[in-house]
Amino acid sequence: MESRSLRYFVAVAEELNFARAAERLGISAPPLSRAIRKLETDLGVTLFERTTHSVTLTAPGTVLLTEARIALDALHAAGRRAQRAADREPKLVLAVKADGDAGLLESILARYAAEPAARPVTVRLSGWGEQTRLLHEGEADAALLYEPFDRAGLDAETVTVDRHLAALPAAHPLAARDGLTLADLALPGVEPGSPHGLARYRERMVERHAIADLPQLITLVELGELVTLLPAAVTRRYPRPGVVYREIPDAPPATLSIAWPQQSRSPATAALVRAATSAAPGPAERT
Repeated sequence: MESRSLRYFVAVAEELNFARAAERLGISAPPLSRAIRKLETDLGVTLFERTTHSVTLTAPGTVLLTEARIALDALHAAGRRAQRAADREPKLVLAVKADGDAGLLESILARYAAEPAARPVTVRLSGWGEQTRLLHEGEADAALLYEPFDRAGLDAETVTVDRHLAALPAAHPLAARDGLTLADLALPGVEPGSPHGLARYRERMVERHAIADLPQLITLVELGELVTLLPAAVTRRYPRPGVVYREIPDAPPATLSIAWPQQSRSPATAALVRAATSAAPGPAERT
């Protein structure tokens, strides 16, 4: 398969409309339709069910869409990494969301600097959920990010596992209580042991309130606009008089991982992973 065929296929699969996909690609619909037919013939499978009113993916088409995105990302990333390797002083790029390092970034970098394979590190501060995109597009060599995340095309190791605490406005009726549970908070879709439910709740919250960063989120909590769960390491860094943090024993854990592209064979990246996975304090060191 050629990359052009995959690009054409992905455009149709995402638009589910040949005319819109052709416009997006800057070509006319007939050659696009012929290209998709040829791809189906070459593979020996039907990728789309077509009627006069709709286009839908088949089961083989759904599988190919996932794999094609990974393949196209890998091609783009390969070119980007080659360009970065031509820099006079190549650096390792670590993507981190601001305050998304569990307070371990300084320790990780110090341990990494002692590694024989270490090279200069550029810390790339990223937005909500942006780290995986930077890895897939070759803009970063590794990323620190909280579970869950899209692991397609990535390897990962756990750095540390923390508790989630409830962040409540000081005037909230539950703020004066101890022994709270997720049921008390009634956060839509958030259930015990379900980090995916918590992740979806956060995504909706960020979209609804157009939240750009953590200080903005905590300000919204302080103003009584929302209630959420935050890793304990984050709450220690953001004490606010108008915000109360409460233990939630049945909340899903806050698992911080370091991720990197599966195809990476970089000794420098491997050294950073070793530094990250050894940086978390032991139980006796935690406060």
